[in-house]
Amino acid sequence: MGIGQVLGFAGATAVVAGVPGPNNLYISLRSLTQGRRAGVVSAFAIETASLVYIVVAAFGLATLVKASPALFTSITVIGALYLAYLGVKMLRAPVAEQSTGLQAAPLGRVFRDGVVVNLLNPKAMLFFLAFLPQFTTRGAGPDQLRTELLLLGVGAATIGLVFDLCYAVGADAIGRRLGAARTATRRRNLVVAAIYLGLSAFALVSAL
Repeated sequence: MGIGQVLGFAGATAVVAGVPGPNNLYISLRSLTQGRRAGVVSAFAIETASLVYIVVAAFGLATLVKASPALFTSITVIGALYLAYLGVKMLRAPVAEQSTGLQAAPLGRVFRDGVVVNLLNPKAMLFFLAFLPQFTTRGAGPDQLRTELLLLGVGAATIGLVFDLCYAVGADAIGRRLGAARTATRRRNLVVAAIYLGLSAFALVSAL
C-alpha cells in the first residue's frame, strides 16, 4: 500500500468518524447522564464492536451481508428498535432516579450496551463492510487483501477511538454545566430520550 493510499484512507476515516452519528451520540448521552467514566467506557465499547466488523470484513463475511439486502435490513431494524427502547426507558425512568442519574446502568452494562449499539449501527456496518474495502490494493490476493483489511480496520478503530473520547470528555463538560438540579436533570433526560427516538426513526427510514 502506497503512502498516498494510506493518507487518503486516514483523512476519509477522520471525516467519517468526526461526523456525529449513533455511536457519537450514544457516547455523549452516556457522559451526560452518568459522567465521563461511563462515556469513556462507551467509547471503548464502540471500538470493541468495530473490531468485530474488522474481522468480519477481513475474512469475507462482508460478501454475505452485501449479497443479502434482507439480512442488512433486518440488522438495521433491530438496531432502530433497540435505540427506541433506550429512549422509552429514559422517558419512563422515575423522577427520583433522573435527579441522581442512577437510571444509567453499571459500567459493565454500559460497555455491553455500547457494543450492541455499534454492532447494530448502519453507519458502522456500511463503513467496515463497504467503505473500508475501497482502500485495499486492486488485484491483491486473498492473503494480502485480508492483511490490508485488518491493518486498515485497526487504523480506523484507532482514529474512531480518538474522536469517541473527545465526544465523551466534551459531553461530560457540558453535563457539568447543566448542574445537578432536579428540573435541569429532568430537562436533560427529555433531550436524551428525544435523541434516542430520533436516531431510531432515522435508522428505520434508512432501512426502508
